[in-house]
Amino acid sequence: MEQPTLAGLSVPRTRRRPRARDVEVEPAAELPVARVAVELSPAHLDRSFEYLVPATLDAKAVPGARVKVRFGGQDVDGYLIERVAEPEHDGALVPLRRVVSAEPVLTPAVAALSRAVADHYAGTLPDVLRLAIPPRHARTEGEVPAAGTEPAGAPPQLSARAWTPYRGGPAFLSHLSAGGSPRAAWVALPGPAGERWPDAVAEAVAATLVGGRGALVVVPDARDVDRVCAALVEAGIPAWEPGQPDSSHVRLMADEGPSRRYRAFLAVLRGLARVVVGTRAAAFAPVRDLGLAVCWDDGDDLHAEPRAPYPHVREVLALRAELEDTGLLLAAHARSVETQALVASGWVREVAADRAEVRRRTPRVRALTSVELAREGPAAAARLPGPAWRTIRERLADGPVLVQVPRAGYLPAVACARCRAIARCTACHGPLQLGSAQATAQCGWCGRLATDWRCDACGHGAFRSVSVGSDRTAEELGRAFPGVTVRTSGARSATGVLAEVPDRPALVVCTIGAEPVAVGGYAAAVLLDAGVSTGSTSLRATEEALRRWLAAAALVRSGGDGGQVLLVGDGAERPTQALVRWDPAGLAERELAERAEVGLPPAVRVAELVGERGAVRQVLDRVPLPAGGDVLGPVPVQEPEPAAGPVQLTLAGSEDEVVVRALVRVPVTAGRELARALGASLAVRSARREPGGVRVRLDPREML
Repeated sequence: MEQPTLAGLSVPRTRRRPRARDVEVEPAAELPVARVAVELSPAHLDRSFEYLVPATLDAKAVPGARVKVRFGGQDVDGYLIERVAEPEHDGALVPLRRVVSAEPVLTPAVAALSRAVADHYAGTLPDVLRLAIPPRHARTEGEVPAAGTEPAGAPPQLSARAWTPYRGGPAFLSHLSAGGSPRAAWVALPGPAGERWPDAVAEAVAATLVGGRGALVVVPDARDVDRVCAALVEAGIPAWEPGQPDSSHVRLMADEGPSRRYRAFLAVLRGLARVVVGTRAAAFAPVRDLGLAVCWDDGDDLHAEPRAPYPHVREVLALRAELEDTGLLLAAHARSVETQALVASGWVREVAADRAEVRRRTPRVRALTSVELAREGPAAAARLPGPAWRTIRERLADGPVLVQVPRAGYLPAVACARCRAIARCTACHGPLQLGSAQATAQCGWCGRLATDWRCDACGHGAFRSVSVGSDRTAEELGRAFPGVTVRTSGARSATGVLAEVPDRPALVVCTIGAEPVAVGGYAAAVLLDAGVSTGSTSLRATEEALRRWLAAAALVRSGGDGGQVLLVGDGAERPTQALVRWDPAGLAERELAERAEVGLPPAVRVAELVGERGAVRQVLDRVPLPAGGDVLGPVPVQEPEPAAGPVQLTLAGSEDEVVVRALVRVPVTAGRELARALGASLAVRSARREPGGVRVRLDPREML
């Protein structure tokens, strides 16, 4: 018999017992409903789905576990987000197929961060989770000790040697060691052993461990990982191995291989190690009680994820700092305009040295422009002018000399020797290049050899160089300085990218980003072809040139120890002067002010849509523009294809099939509103299966 309810009182909600659909399954006694994020890409499926937890899977089906579920007539992977007592779905539920592993690889903090990143970039949660969680390696799960089996290690000794020369540096460490969450933007200076940027990062990590919390350091590449790990060992934070205390560190990189990567991931997940050092994907590492997140050199392109939804490490860590109330350190030898915008807003505080300290620790910088070299006469036009040649000869007596070249290869671009027209492939019209003095010219797009090449303009069959690569530079320097060891460093070099060179006289020729570290610092550095570095039409050409120059100049000894840096060529005035003054923050401040005047990022939030005209128009029509927003374009685009040259526009058929690019620009305060609107429009597009393709990217690295 049912008890009636008195008039005027609400009817109590009766608890519904979830039931299985199609098959007889006994549900779990407690919390029998699982909410699962399925690994499906369509935007309209970016939500959790409810499944029944069978009693047989009750113990294994823990929040964060990998599961297999039935969806759309097929088995798909997913992550169990949470378990609840009652379903929101009125009908019968499909039971979980199986629990792949009871390991809770998706922690609540990482799940919240992944959701925030997906929303920030108008992406989907499954796409972010593919970046955040490494593939499972079943055998490794049994090799890593269980949680709670590692001894609690004593915190390392706290030191502030590397931070003492900077205003706010010691205070930053004090806040970390006291359990605070300071946020700082730091311009690092070169210095002696014990005071370089890896040493300072290690001290910040040690201060965080003293405060009883974990730390995360994200750097661009494996060489930087090695440098930070070596500094951590010096600071008393050892590499983790079974039996090591929890105040140890792990390396988390995709290059480590699936087994080693998953082993490091599990060590952090189970609380066996409290410090993570890694590359891009390590920004999502499940560090317990995270107290500090560090991003080194946020201007490096390697921090930008090339896969949807294209998150940047700086933004991921900034979101994580807000969600988990952690400290944040954005550090580099240079200063990106995005970091400067955070400084200007007051969201992070600046940590920098005064001018006297800058002059004491940096090398003497000289710009050899055409004006500076006018008195050299015709020799001023040489790629290695007299002053640079003399400096190399003098400084070789004291140690290695670094020569930075902006382009790799031998002759990456050639022209007709008579009329100087750029030499192009007769098949695809791609640029021709030479790999060595004896090599046959080859197309840079299709790879075809130009055996019988003749200039289309004048019929001549000989080449002249247009740009000189690192291999040709090394060859020329070897002839100019006989008897001197010449080393090359670069991805396309025969020796690959060198991590370190000995403290002996030698010429080290490298491409940008491949500068090896000299043990005692370089005696001098020569930065060639400044005009090439600043000649790009990119929005970031100015700040990127300075960032690359400073990365090389920071490896040189101080001016007091005879260190010299020569910038050769007519580069743009603004980055050239910023290098001579060693003032990256000043350049970033001026760049930010100018971008604010003309409405360019990061003063505004921008979304880029690339696709067929009809598809782009459909997506934009569903996006309401906030106050102050506007749409630029759409305009036809040509996107280069590495192997076959430029993509031809689809002109056949209707105009809606032409590939176009549109930019949506809104004030920064409306950035999240724009991301939500774009995400909703893409979900509608996915649900309706609208034709054509559209790529949406928020905060694109390039606009011009």
